[in-house]
Amino acid sequence: MKILHTSDWHLGHTLYNYDRTPEQQAFLKQLARIVQQEKPDVMVVCGDVYHYSVPSAATQRMYTEGMLKIHEACPEMTIVVTAGNHDSSSKLEIDSSLWQHFGVKVIGNIERNREEVNLDRHIIEIKDGKGKKQGYIIAVPHVYPQNFPTLDTDTPREERQARFFQALLDKAKKLNTEGLPIVLMAHLAVEGSDRTGHDESNIGGMETVSLHDMGKGYDYLALGHIHCPQDIKGSGHRARYCGTPLPVSFDETYPHSVSIVELNRNEEPQTRTAGIENPMPLVTLPHEPMPFEEALRLLEEYPADKQAYIRLNVLADNYQAPDCMERAANAVKDKACKFCCIKSNRERQAGGSSPGHLSIQEIQEKSPLDIAKLYYRETEGEEMDEELCGLMNDILRQVKEKEKQ
Repeated sequence: MKILHTSDWHLGHTLYNYDRTPEQQAFLKQLARIVQQEKPDVMVVCGDVYHYSVPSAATQRMYTEGMLKIHEACPEMTIVVTAGNHDSSSKLEIDSSLWQHFGVKVIGNIERNREEVNLDRHIIEIKDGKGKKQGYIIAVPHVYPQNFPTLDTDTPREERQARFFQALLDKAKKLNTEGLPIVLMAHLAVEGSDRTGHDESNIGGMETVSLHDMGKGYDYLALGHIHCPQDIKGSGHRARYCGTPLPVSFDETYPHSVSIVELNRNEEPQTRTAGIENPMPLVTLPHEPMPFEEALRLLEEYPADKQAYIRLNVLADNYQAPDCMERAANAVKDKACKFCCIKSNRERQAGGSSPGHLSIQEIQEKSPLDIAKLYYRETEGEEMDEELCGLMNDILRQVKEKEKQ
């Protein structure tokens, strides 16, 4: 079975109020070309189709038109889409009946029929263009650990998630009498994964799951949520994050791509990537922080016809001139590039501690947990311990859940 693994499209995402629609449209066109070239049996989209739970009409239209073009590129290919923590499961599923006519299966939530959980809807049989069965996809949308359904009355709350995954894998194994590949889709953070560039203040926080709790019986675990592409250590290359096709922040400095995975019986998955070119790259200028005047000079010298979003990397004193943002914005007038922000880097004091006050820009760039850690360090003279960090994360998650209600 040949799989195209992608996730975390974040359609509708804006960067410092700049509309990114042209970039996102360019990605969808590239994806359609990749599908046409590769002719996979199935494309799995592992959550975060949209950046906002209530996407604009224009963003939804872009998604619909993009998916239709992808379907046209390989009509016999099945497409499986699951909801991520940024998506509204109900909005994603609203047209699911129509999408089935185009080979698109949309799984936004876990369906409960009275007191029973409908496991069958999560297990999708994959066939090739000639109708020959190729394997199975187990599609699991994003669900907060505490919200997984109870399958057995005696299952402790903290074990519901692991029990749900294993129940699906067990059911798929019974159906899989031919011994075909089984792919499990999930949108969550696996322990030990590389979160480089990922915003820890992301919706829903960053609760982690051990690879062991994902169950046994899959041939490939297609993951979404973490933006850095990677195989999970200890998985034998059977668990992978494909990463974002487009960077969501300036700190996502790694290559962006989709993954092509080929599964054969009793063999390790063969994985390669198909790169995605961003017509409007995110550039930090310069690479190493410099005083503002030197960084501004580089911005003024930036080629006028070169498209990019630019963040200035500045070595700042305790006081930053109030007109810095205005001067930087003026430096790119009539240029193809767009100035976004200034990253302030303060010199370390003797003993390794940094000054205790932050600029507004620095505060905006930090997560609530980072701010709490800085405050604790300044007031208590030591680092916040893991237990207190965990408690802070729980509180932040509860606040975000209330905001979504």
